[in-house]
Amino acid sequence: MRLRHPDGSTVHLAYCANVHPADDLPGILDRLERYAMPVRKLLGVPRLSVGLWLPRPVAAALAADPEAVRPLRAALAAGGLEVVTLNGFPYEGFGDAVVKTAVYLPDWAAPERLSYTLDLARVLTELLPADVARGSVSTLPLGWRPWWDGGRADAARRHLDALAAGLARLEAETGRTVRVGLEPEPGCVVETTADAVEHLSGLDTDRVGVCLDACHLAVAFEDAGAAVARLGAAGLPIVKTQASVALHASAPGASRDALAAFAEPRYLHQTRALVADRVRGVDDLPDALDGAGRLPPGAPWRVHFHLPLHADPPHPLAGTRAELTGTLRALLAGPTARTDHVEVETYTWSVLPDDAVAAGRPAGSSAAAAEDRLIRGIAAELDWTRGELLKLGLAEEETP
Repeated sequence: MRLRHPDGSTVHLAYCANVHPADDLPGILDRLERYAMPVRKLLGVPRLSVGLWLPRPVAAALAADPEAVRPLRAALAAGGLEVVTLNGFPYEGFGDAVVKTAVYLPDWAAPERLSYTLDLARVLTELLPADVARGSVSTLPLGWRPWWDGGRADAARRHLDALAAGLARLEAETGRTVRVGLEPEPGCVVETTADAVEHLSGLDTDRVGVCLDACHLAVAFEDAGAAVARLGAAGLPIVKTQASVALHASAPGASRDALAAFAEPRYLHQTRALVADRVRGVDDLPDALDGAGRLPPGAPWRVHFHLPLHADPPHPLAGTRAELTGTLRALLAGPTARTDHVEVETYTWSVLPDDAVAAGRPAGSSAAAAEDRLIRGIAAELDWTRGELLKLGLAEEETP
């Protein structure tokens, strides 16, 4: 979907297809037909933006042979879909039974991360609609902090400089602009916007900036307005924003059983507590509940578990929807849009506890019911986000 900001710029609203990952191009085409097209029809819009996730082998194959992109372009056009952004955070295996910290490999110290990201940018130049000014690719925030050292930091800096140079060459060759945003995330080298300023300043900001994830911002207990102002003062562009909601427990000691239902084995759920105005954290929710680094039960906790944007988790837990609304306000309520790509990124539908989202859940546990649940859930999230953007003064663009 496209919306017009009062400043005249177009803001693209998409959903991220890593919620239904596929490991090859036929699988990706299948997901577009089974999910993205029904979501568009359910929303009643003539055009829907999809943030694709292309695993490394697919990205490499498509980048090497522009003709191979034709079936994907054709499927998008036939389905009323468009692509202006790609999620380049997971490298491959995002649909594996256990992902956890593997999602951070290879990191930006490895040349494979550079080549993958440049391949994604090249593919995106082939997918961008002719009337779209620029595309975006989100990527991991350097690497997982426990694995980081000075040597890796030096290599990462060289690779980011090479990324900017490669993006400039790609623009000169194709006439299409693609920017890459590093996405601050709990537990990573760049966890907060202050970390982003520290580690990313001095880069080519025409090509490289930040992908601001509202869930991650909330887990770090960052104020959205201050975070956006901090990035602006440092000259770091917000290339892309991920609309997402974290899990919140105001009284975790009394909510232990409810929290435990979210401690699932596939994804990492970093947990942070606000203790006397200081943020303390552990790497995963089970560590907070039972591990040696157990967080204080009397302080509020926030968990890196992307919740559906439009529905609340079961009492006594809550979501950080108010923080997401504040993030969108900080970015888009002013006279100038601070970002032009907003992507709904709730990739956790398949691992939600059974009673986590009552609204819109179809009866039954069949594969068809699960598929319908996901279609309706994505559509409801996009509809909610569209509504919030309209409240901020944006208007839906007419489709030519």
